[in-house]
Amino acid sequence: MGEYTASNSSNSNSQARKIDHTFSTRRQSSLNPFCFAEFTTMAGRRLREAVKETLISNGNGEFDDDTHVVIAGLTNTYSQYVATFEEYEQQRYEAASTLYGPHTLSAYIQEFKKLASAIAKGEKVAKPIASPPDLSSVQLRLVMDPFGESPPDGVNFGDIQQDVELPKDGWFKTGSKQKPTATFWSANPRFDLLTEGTYALVERLEKQRWTPAYDDDDFSVSFKWKLDNTTLINSLATIEWDIPIDADPGVYRLRHFGSSRSTINSTNIYFTGASRAFAVF
Repeated sequence: MGEYTASNSSNSNSQARKIDHTFSTRRQSSLNPFCFAEFTTMAGRRLREAVKETLISNGNGEFDDDTHVVIAGLTNTYSQYVATFEEYEQQRYEAASTLYGPHTLSAYIQEFKKLASAIAKGEKVAKPIASPPDLSSVQLRLVMDPFGESPPDGVNFGDIQQDVELPKDGWFKTGSKQKPTATFWSANPRFDLLTEGTYALVERLEKQRWTPAYDDDDFSVSFKWKLDNTTLINSLATIEWDIPIDADPGVYRLRHFGSSRSTINSTNIYFTGASRAFAVF
């Protein structure tokens, strides 16, 4: 499980912050177990109770029921969730993200009880075991990087492949089942995840300027990417907007952002495209 250390010091240079994948505890006004994972509510409760019980039973009266144990999660690095054995059996979100199996919590409790006992008794912790080897250089990647792409002849990235189809009355209603949808010639979105931007934007016309109204952070906006069925080498991106009931009336358009490469190792080229304007009332 990695190195671990116990510390009675509040010094910020103490061994409690030494390396990644370190179990540690720090005693201040409360006892803080430092760990590199995210505990579920029940897993955290069981860990705190185990640490507190160990402190009380080994502390020669120094610790009592008023002792506070506060878990400091996400320390040094991150190894996903820690669920209880029962939660792991259900395999919901947190359990499915518990990387080391159904007994992960038991392993944490085992190690933290050793640290708590050492603190309560004023003893040194046993010499740390060797850290696990760094195997990152020999990991297999099953998902290949995207190859270079180019649009069909006579087409640019960001051009419309299928524009928004207007309803019979010429405009969309808020909260309606009719959804403005547009498809663009695009490229593999994995060229750039646009974590500081967006693939899909709904813009509203305000004082002759297009301003952002919704993006792919909003549940009402969906972004779908696929290979063109006719060529199997060109990318298509579809933006769909489920107009909220409380959307402001006005003129809108759908806009797509993306990036492409001509070869797998070339520099990203960024592009954008927009649908026709449509009215919403």
